Amino acid sequence: MSLKVNRIDSANAIAEAVISQEKLDKKLQEVIKSAGKNLKIDGFRKGHVPTATIKARYGKQLEEDTQKECIQDILREVLETLKVQPNLLVGDPKITKFNPTKEGLEIELKIGLNPPIPLENLEQCIPSVNIPEISDKDIDARIEEIATARAPLISIEDSRRKLKDGEYAKIDFEGFIDNSPFEGGKAENYLLKIGSKSFIEGFEEQLIGMKKGEEKAIEVTFPENYQAKNLAGKLATFKVKLNEIQTQGKIEVDDNFAKTLLPDEKEANVEMLKEKVKAQLQDEKKREIYNKELKMSLVENLDKMIIFDLPQTIVEQEMDLLLRNIFASLPKEEQEKLAKDEQMLKAKREEQRENAQKSVKITFIIDAIAKRDKINIPDNEVVNTIYYEAIAMRQNPQEILEYYKNNNLLPAVKMAMLEDRILTNLLDKKV
Repeated sequence: MSLKVNRIDSANAIAEAVISQEKLDKKLQEVIKSAGKNLKIDGFRKGHVPTATIKARYGKQLEEDTQKECIQDILREVLETLKVQPNLLVGDPKITKFNPTKEGLEIELKIGLNPPIPLENLEQCIPSVNIPEISDKDIDARIEEIATARAPLISIEDSRRKLKDGEYAKIDFEGFIDNSPFEGGKAENYLLKIGSKSFIEGFEEQLIGMKKGEEKAIEVTFPENYQAKNLAGKLATFKVKLNEIQTQGKIEVDDNFAKTLLPDEKEANVEMLKEKVKAQLQDEKKREIYNKELKMSLVENLDKMIIFDLPQTIVEQEMDLLLRNIFASLPKEEQEKLAKDEQMLKAKREEQRENAQKSVKITFIIDAIAKRDKINIPDNEVVNTIYYEAIAMRQNPQEILEYYKNNNLLPAVKMAMLEDRILTNLLDKKV
């Protein structure tokens, strides 16, 4: 086998090889011999199937296996020639030439290598971090919010009192469309906070001003995109009776209240509660600024200031992925139009190059930092994150987890979590 290797840069190489027919025949015999050890064919003992029979039945597959093994042999020689360890090989090589001839097989491979990532100037990439001070007014407002949420609801007995926005209405209701009741449109003593927007738009507003014991017919229109298709866009009439008006009670913010919120603190008092709330508000503000501003700035700086070669095979794969995502998001008519126009499809793919390069580059940088700082996201943490997010979205956690597993999405989730943690750690250095 003749081999020519051209090292383009630290992340890319091209290998040109010519495999003689003699070499291919010899490799084919090795593949047949290896396959024959485990083959079971009627009329022959295991491991004693004649070569001619194996070739007749599995000829095409054996040729493909032979070619794959030859490519692996070429890769091994390429890495030896380049004096590169196998673990620095990135992704699968791209076959850019595959030409069978009478003399053998001509092959050209584009090979991606893991480039060295210069992290010496990493600190210069981190933007300034300024977290606004939390005021006493902010702290008092949060504590008042907590106290209000924990305060009991108090029934208003005055029959002349009208329901106000922000109060709670205990109601009986039944919904009708075209004078016929519909499934799920009836309830008794349902407690509804006015202004919560938990009912169809317009429903809660029409309750305002009602008195205890009053009955009223309310007309609303279901949204066009309502989840129950049989109700979407329909005009409905609800017969409503207001059974009770409730308002939020008041809790005194004192040391006893602080002790209920800080049960693990022996000396809990209002001042300690304020310190805890202040720390919580600072953390919330920090996360908000990180997520809305600073992480994006940091990523931009990493992309611009850390320079290294990118394996083009990986960039091309990322371009294909971005193109598939864009294609899937298009209306069916546009998909069909794009699929028929090869030039337009190529142009659309080329538009993704810059984003693909940035994505691949940031992934390499994050991976290098993770290895340097020994940062890892355990598998159980990935699973727990998916579980909690599913619960927050009111979805079945087990079903969501199975979906991620079946679609091989767990590595992407893990990488996203790793990137988020590393960006957060870098920004925390400037706090």
